[in-house]
Amino acid sequence: MVGAGQLARMTHQAAVALGQSLRVLAATAGEPAAQVAPDVVLGSHTDLRALRGFAAGCDVVTFDHEHVPAEHLQALVADGVALHPGPDAMRHAQDKLVMRRALAGFGVPVPPFVEATAVSDVLRFGADHGWPCVLKAARGGYDGRGVWMLNTPSGAHRVVPELLDAGMPLVVEQCVAMRRELAVMVARSPFGQGAVWPAVQTVQRGGICVEVLAPAPELDPLLAEAAEELALRVAGELGVTGLLAVELFETPDRRLVVNELAMRPHNSGHWTIEGATTSQFEQHLRAVLDYPLGATAPRAPVTVMANVLGAPTPPAMAPDERLHHLMARYPAAKVHLYGKVERPGRKIGHVTVLGERLAPVREAATASAGFLATGVWPDGREVHG
Repeated sequence: MVGAGQLARMTHQAAVALGQSLRVLAATAGEPAAQVAPDVVLGSHTDLRALRGFAAGCDVVTFDHEHVPAEHLQALVADGVALHPGPDAMRHAQDKLVMRRALAGFGVPVPPFVEATAVSDVLRFGADHGWPCVLKAARGGYDGRGVWMLNTPSGAHRVVPELLDAGMPLVVEQCVAMRRELAVMVARSPFGQGAVWPAVQTVQRGGICVEVLAPAPELDPLLAEAAEELALRVAGELGVTGLLAVELFETPDRRLVVNELAMRPHNSGHWTIEGATTSQFEQHLRAVLDYPLGATAPRAPVTVMANVLGAPTPPAMAPDERLHHLMARYPAAKVHLYGKVERPGRKIGHVTVLGERLAPVREAATASAGFLATGVWPDGREVHG
């Protein structure tokens, strides 16, 4: 697996149960997966020589991010390396303009969009589709980075020239009126077998996912089925092998619009570790190794995953002490810590809670994640010692 973040760390844990050995390409020995995997190669994902050395002897190469240069992916394929997903599929997750054009060509609902190579492109788009509109970096943005809300033409005049001068490729899109954000995780094997988990609701704050509610509460069954069928169709049309996350807007009139794609394990699928028959990490390995795919049925009526985000000021209480108090208060909460240094807003772990009813499950998950981040319970009570 190219990349050694928390996705690779949790994929390694799934590989152990399958009797597989996961080699990871890490930039440093301190990355989350490099801390736990026995087979670690240090190198950069932008260095073709490092990639070739890393791939030597691997049966399959896959990814925990989409940032390997496209020309390097093509070179590895030319060398005979089995890549999942392959470069033809991966480019749709690497470049938002390529993705938007492909999906629109398949008749998949996406926001109106246009490539922005000059301020005039954005001004014309805003005049045609209304303000505000959304400006996105075509490549490289994630977790709220690389996205700018342009409320007025003056905002476009202020933001766009600086980004273009820096050489950033840009896409401008209509700001979609939405009821909420949904996500669907699917897996597809080289044989063409597909599997899909129930559609979930994702809750964003500042462009970062803070909660996942599985399955999406009060989602019309027909719309849920349509979302899952849409995700499977996108995976097939793009030739995805491995996992695909399809992020969606549900509009006020109950339509679906595709927002983003990711071709790897994804934050919206972490709930599956405890909450589904087969976790996204095990399923990704099954898919890229061309094993039969696992069942995706939920294990409980409700599962909530809450991300642990680094606090503005790190708490005085050590992480292990916070974990001790959390386990005492919520013994059913399942904690995953990623081995990351705590920084404001950084994803350093997640908590998953299963149950029968959404309200108490959600309260337990969010309170647990908040306490792990801050050392303070939602009622403001700080624990000492």
